[in-house]
Amino acid sequence: MLFLVAIGCGYLFFKGYYPYAILLFIVALFLFYNWFSQQLWMYQQLFDFSEATKYHDFTRNYAVRNKKSLEGKLFTAFNQINQEFKNIHSDKEIQNQYLNKVINMLDSGIVFYQLESGKVIWINDAFKNLFKTPHLGNLKGLQKRHPDLYEKTIALKIGKQQIETADSSKGKIKLLIQTSEFETKEGVFRIVHYQNINEAIDETEAKAYHKLLRVLTHEIMNSIAPISSLADTMHGHLLSIENRPELEDVKVGVRTIKKRSEGLLQFSKSYRMLNKIDQPNLSEVPILQLLENVNQLLEPVMLRQEIEFDVIVKNTKMLLHIDANLIEQVLINLLLNAIEAVKGVEHPRIILSAVELEDKIQLKIQDNGVGISPELQEQIFTPFFTTKKTGSGIGLTLTKQIMLVHKGNVFVQSEEGKGSSFTLNFVK
Repeated sequence: MLFLVAIGCGYLFFKGYYPYAILLFIVALFLFYNWFSQQLWMYQQLFDFSEATKYHDFTRNYAVRNKKSLEGKLFTAFNQINQEFKNIHSDKEIQNQYLNKVINMLDSGIVFYQLESGKVIWINDAFKNLFKTPHLGNLKGLQKRHPDLYEKTIALKIGKQQIETADSSKGKIKLLIQTSEFETKEGVFRIVHYQNINEAIDETEAKAYHKLLRVLTHEIMNSIAPISSLADTMHGHLLSIENRPELEDVKVGVRTIKKRSEGLLQFSKSYRMLNKIDQPNLSEVPILQLLENVNQLLEPVMLRQEIEFDVIVKNTKMLLHIDANLIEQVLINLLLNAIEAVKGVEHPRIILSAVELEDKIQLKIQDNGVGISPELQEQIFTPFFTTKKTGSGIGLTLTKQIMLVHKGNVFVQSEEGKGSSFTLNFVK
């Protein structure tokens, strides 16, 4: 119409019909203004839609009055695009929630961060719980809480697995750490995986120790018993013979053989004690009663040595599904060690406490004694390892063995000169 009116206006103008030409020119201006306003409005709609898309706003719905009109076709296309993006966003959100649920169900800790800036994109619940880190904005934040773990994480090589020891909410544990790396237009990213292999190692070690102990017990007993018996008989005969200078060395030798044979037999009995812990006699035991029994037994020793001994139970109705005799033995062993540790310490103190957490119950023995060096902490649960001159080295091994058959574990946290803390974890 604008084209036709413009031709008509030109024709009238050249023919000299100026009033009619002016009238048609006004009509042409009106048609042009109307067309330009419509185009401007359409461009504004396109601009608004592009801005909404830029900020991921797909909530707007465009009313379609006439599907065959240009406006109707444009608005129909906008609505279809919005719906498609809503579907994509919904699918992405479902996948994201699914991924979060799956990864948070894992027992292993996972950290996802940008390599260059150290910005942490995401950490899972297992990492938060294992290292007591509710929030981590930047990987450098780990340096304040766990400096050793931070250094080991930074030094990781892509694709290689490393076994490291680290402090955690469960005490010192063995971690299998590995990392993978990928690159996007936003930079290089790393995913670090921290797997607690303490329980797997404990189970493997326990089986290995059982096999070793059975063989050693059998061989030592079979070999030493006749030697000890023969040495005892010879020693008796030598005592009945008249005392002669030339027999004095023989007597000393036989006495030494007898003494060492008896020592080896006692050593074998210690092995047998470890092997006896197999199937505990489980029953529901009130924790308060358990701790009171131990308190009554050791309180006289604490008073005699002027040790401040506190028993703390927050929930007096807590129950443990345990073999009471075995766990009492564990607590007595740990408390006797604590008594030994606080000897010579000014204001000696030992605390025996019970705490109920979401998924476990903890019994904890804390002292302010001499503490244990980091090197010894990794060896104290090894069979027959001891720092005491008169110790057998089976107390802590027996403790760990008893906890393993209860489907629990024992962890130690210690600092030289500041004391030690042994934690018994029982799964509910």
